[in-house]
Amino acid sequence: MTKRIRKIALEEHFSTPGFQGYSKSFTQHIAPDVLADLAARLADFDEQRIGEMDRAGIDYTILSQTGPSVQGEADPALAVVRARESNDFLATQIARHPTRFGGFATLPMHTPMGAVEELTRAVQELGFKGALVNGHTLGTYYDDRAYDVFWARLQELDVPLYLHPTDAYVMPKVFDGHPELTGAAWGWGVETASHALRLLFGGVFDRFPALKVILGHMGEGLPYLRWRFDSRFAVYSHGIRLERAPSGYIGTNILITTSGVCSAPSLLGAIGEMGPEAVMFSVDYPYESTAIAADFIEQAPLDDHVRELVCHGNAERIFKL
Repeated sequence: MTKRIRKIALEEHFSTPGFQGYSKSFTQHIAPDVLADLAARLADFDEQRIGEMDRAGIDYTILSQTGPSVQGEADPALAVVRARESNDFLATQIARHPTRFGGFATLPMHTPMGAVEELTRAVQELGFKGALVNGHTLGTYYDDRAYDVFWARLQELDVPLYLHPTDAYVMPKVFDGHPELTGAAWGWGVETASHALRLLFGGVFDRFPALKVILGHMGEGLPYLRWRFDSRFAVYSHGIRLERAPSGYIGTNILITTSGVCSAPSLLGAIGEMGPEAVMFSVDYPYESTAIAADFIEQAPLDDHVRELVCHGNAERIFKL
């Protein structure tokens, strides 16, 4: 077999024991046999997961609790307890394979200080590489000024936030009668891209210019609309003032991964819009095929330097690996 190109992956999920109830809204339409296989993969940290990594040339994976995690917990106090439980569980798994796994913290975003305290503990005591948050928390979005204390701490710790999809808090009327549109095929991307744009237009990146927010799924479509954001914001700014054109934040403060989009034209477009240092390889394990993702990135029409940046170089720089 031809030697694989070295890779780092960062949208790769697991499930904390006892967290299955949170995922029912994400998995209710999945066939039972597929769901059973996903559950087994989410619970595995050994031969199956590492075997797939080895076959794909993935040296290192940053793991995250599958969605919606504690963003789906209604009780703020319980969310703090469960987030800590999940992070402690993940830390024990990383300790068993420290050269293969890193961790993204689960955060109780119900209160800004609760998120700050658990982020700080996870990074400073558990050695986690940042955090992954599954979208809004019970309809609260993080451009709210109350979360400035959270963004300030994230910037101070110099770690990224991975903003992962979730369901819309209130389903738009346009989705009525079309459940196929509400989830991963379309609705999650619209929800997550809109949340990222709230951060951008809400001035979060002006207030905290060193922040790094990562979006999966080839940037949830945002890279391809950079020109239009600039053009229309110049006309319809509604009194909002930014220090840069909107496009200037997409590729600097907003970075992306390839998770779940194995399309060479999409990859080339994203790199063309954002630059080769803003795009990172990922799989979206176990929801997407590791083998397909690895073949895609190795066969994409990139020069060797750009391929190395996307496969591992950018992640090494951003996560200080």
